[in-house]
Amino acid sequence: MLMFRERRPAIRTLRGWAISVLQEAGAIRECEEHGWMQDRADPHARERAVDIARRDPPPGVSSEEAASEVREILDSIGDSCPECPPEGLV
Repeated sequence: MLMFRERRPAIRTLRGWAISVLQEAGAIRECEEHGWMQDRADPHARERAVDIARRDPPPGVSSEEAASEVREILDSIGDSCPECPPEGLV
């Protein structure tokens, strides 16, 4: 039986690609209510995302450039949704 590896969807920007890699690695998730990206604070998932970026960068991008973009996105995402009320105030 022939097996095909699942292909990642075509991403138009390096930022979009990095967000896709972070989601795939489980390093970030989306707020179900508002759609904001949230850092899951999982150091293993973060490292997996950087490893994926280094191993499989998008065409025309160096592995270090790809890893740097993943780290930059992680640094810009908080661990809570800015639109959700803080825990305990609901």
